[in-house]
Amino acid sequence: MENLEQLFKNPSFIRIITIVVGIILIWFIVKFLQKKLFSKIHDIDNRYKAKKIGSFVGYFFSIILIAITFSDKLGGFTVALGVAGAGIAFALQEIIASFAGWLAIMFGGFYKTGDRVQLGGIKGDVMDIGVLRTTIMETGQWVDGDLYNGRIVLVANSFVFKEPVFNYSGDFPFLWDEIKIPIQFGSNYKKATEILEKCGKEIVGNLSEKSKEKWTVLQEKYKLENAQTDAMVSLIVTDNWVEYTLRYVVNYNKRRVTKTALFTSILAKIEATNGEVKFASATFQLVDPPEFKVNIKQDKM
Repeated sequence: MENLEQLFKNPSFIRIITIVVGIILIWFIVKFLQKKLFSKIHDIDNRYKAKKIGSFVGYFFSIILIAITFSDKLGGFTVALGVAGAGIAFALQEIIASFAGWLAIMFGGFYKTGDRVQLGGIKGDVMDIGVLRTTIMETGQWVDGDLYNGRIVLVANSFVFKEPVFNYSGDFPFLWDEIKIPIQFGSNYKKATEILEKCGKEIVGNLSEKSKEKWTVLQEKYKLENAQTDAMVSLIVTDNWVEYTLRYVVNYNKRRVTKTALFTSILAKIEATNGEVKFASATFQLVDPPEFKVNIKQDKM
């Protein structure tokens, strides 16, 4: 009993008990708020941000509690801690920059979880935004199109201060895409134009109004000109064929599927014209070499 009483009279033991109880209380409150309050936030992005900020606040108050508890022991080391802090800040400048990048991402609107982004040469969907790193499910590379390749990439948050951040699904979750169709000379050009316009309206026509509404919101927020979101057909003449271009708006994650549907519809409709509209292909003509006549004169001896 005497040993137990002496233990409870020991200032260091009291400090340790205070820290343990305080940290347990802090994290109990944080988890309670995350479960009972933050989980009721309907918007997924806001709920995710609230939980992340709640965890950060828990770490912050835990550090403050430890600092206050041992504050009387730190007075003699103020100068040493200042010098050491400067050295640590220089050595951990990338970590500090990543933390600053996390704050910029969370409050600056660079991107959010679920967005498709490109950070440098890394393109994919954002899985998680940590305090130091952003986790991305990568697309592309050895896989054609915008399909997942299965590789998970961790990118330091400090990247947002160093290079451009491309967001494919931010305020305007649509992309302009186009396909090119080569048509033979002598085809019915008007009919070819009608086929492409019809295919564009059938496949992506329902996105025109949605994308137009989103673009109007962007115009109110930023200084932008009006843009055409309806499917549009244009053509140019090359040395080998007439090249038609179908430009259209598509969801950022449906480019490959939409392009397949468009090509399938265009192929079927052009083949149904029974030769009135024909696809063109590169042709090569082999030319015979010219004849050479060689006269050989022999000197008479």
